[in-house]
Amino acid sequence: MTDSSLDSISGGFADVPVVVPPSAPRDVVPPAPADSAARERVDRTLDRLERLSDLLTLDESYDVPPLDYNLPADFRVSVVMPVYNEQATIRQILARVLAQPLPLELIVVDDFSTDGTRDVLRRLEQQNVDDLRIIFKTRNEGKGAALRTGFQHATGDVVLVQDADLEYDPRDILRLLAPIVEGDADVVYGSRFLSERPCGSSPVHRLGNGLLTMASNLMTGLRLTDMETCYKAFRRNVLRGLTIKQNRFGFEPEITAKIARRRQRVCEVPIRYHARDWEEGKKIGLADALNALYCIARYSWAD
Repeated sequence: MTDSSLDSISGGFADVPVVVPPSAPRDVVPPAPADSAARERVDRTLDRLERLSDLLTLDESYDVPPLDYNLPADFRVSVVMPVYNEQATIRQILARVLAQPLPLELIVVDDFSTDGTRDVLRRLEQQNVDDLRIIFKTRNEGKGAALRTGFQHATGDVVLVQDADLEYDPRDILRLLAPIVEGDADVVYGSRFLSERPCGSSPVHRLGNGLLTMASNLMTGLRLTDMETCYKAFRRNVLRGLTIKQNRFGFEPEITAKIARRRQRVCEVPIRYHARDWEEGKKIGLADALNALYCIARYSWAD
């Protein structure tokens, strides 16, 4: 395919920037003194874990890396976690997120779980932890609808999506935040295909992701390797004025098309990935893949 035909297919978006060259930081507040800020983050993290230690499960072997760059003064990240029937993993994933050495708020949106997940979350809610907010939906609508609700309650400088299973490792959150904190990007995607081979990912799964990402790139002009990744981080002002219409997994191609059309600076960083199978609760299927193709075409042209 020639460059000119690519421009024609992509609707004129082929020049949307993806790899951002070094530039002066934009809208970045000068960092707080490193020592005092680091001590405060450690104290808050330990306080969170101590108060929730009876209800959460953190493996002794789960080593959390230190933060190796400075954060802007008063910086905060909002981690939005949609949850549906994740009783087997919810304690562990919450513990992993809250163990990160970051000033964060964790917004959990339960999408009307029926397997006991809501009971776990209600016990956590009773602890009144400042950095943990739990929202219970009255009916099941899907991941996109849960994220729409979570985004409305986010107050951090950066908003990041975290799944409630254990496929994505919260230790990669630090890596996702770095390009935004340093002023080099407005949106960061965590790619499962930039470094080591994804653990447990089947050839069919990789093929499907590759085809959807290629289709998305053709329509948006982006050069992503993993459009369907859960790990997406946004400056909060990027989400202002963006209405998420897709209630299920169509969120991924919808948000990708919309940020491309608004010419936001997008980059990718490599992340860990440990795939689960259908028996373990994987929820995306063929109908979602077909809907993703529709969303790629639909939202690349208009909201």
